[in-house]
Formats: sequence, structure tokens, C-alpha cells
Amino acid sequence: METTLILFKPDAVEKGLIGAVLQRFESAGFRVKGLKMMHLSEDVLKEHYAHVADRPFFPEIVAFMQSTPVVALALSGEDAVSRVRDLLGPTDSSKAPAGTIRGDFGTNMMVNVCHASDSAEAAAVEVARFFAEGETF
Repeated sequence: METTLILFKPDAVEKGLIGAVLQRFESAGFRVKGLKMMHLSEDVLKEHYAHVADRPFFPEIVAFMQSTPVVALALSGEDAVSRVRDLLGPTDSSKAPAGTIRGDFGTNMMVNVCHASDSAEAAAVEVARFFAEGETF
């Protein structure tokens, strides 16, 4: 069993997609381990997006990710990281096939409904970043 992190991005929050997307994850057999809504600070975003924090487009990411609260979700299940990413589809929603979450609801590379951990190691770090001890069950 793995636990992975999903962040419902501002587009999912604004469009009222949280329930529909969460239903897809639960229907696929995943279990909710933690769920909360929060505003993200610039410091958290710099840490979370450290791999692109020095790029010229980083301020756009910060502005987008701070435009509404986001919803952090810790999900567990067998092969959770890879299975969640398969359900989401490619990061670029414009290339995601219909039937995937991003293909059905996303717009582009940034406005793509959800962030999901890309490895079990990243998931452990990301879950700890967004959930304090005692906030996952």
C-alpha cells in the first residue's frame, strides 16, 4: 500500500470539481487518509516547486496557486502513485485523452485540475509538507 498526495488546484476549486474528481479516486478503490483546504504561502510553493522556482514562469505558478485555496488530499491504495497518475492523464491537459481527469476537466499544462506526486519518495515528502502529524489517518 502506498500513500500519495493530490492537490486540487484553483481551477478545480473554482469549477466545483472537487467532489467529482474525489469520486473517481474513491471509485478506483483509493482510501482517503487526509483531506483539507488551505491557502498556500509563497514559501510552501517555493519548496513544493523547487525544481522550477528559478524559472521565469514561477511567478505565474505562484499567482495561480494562490488565486484560491487549494485542497490537499492524501490517498492510499495499491500502487497509488502510478495509478493516480494514470487516472489523471498527462500533465498537459491539452494532450490528455478523454476519460482521464485532466482530459475531461483540464485546460493546459498549469490549469490541469490536480497535482499528484510522481514517485513514492516524493509522495512521502509531499504528504509531510501538507499534513502535520496527526492529520492523516
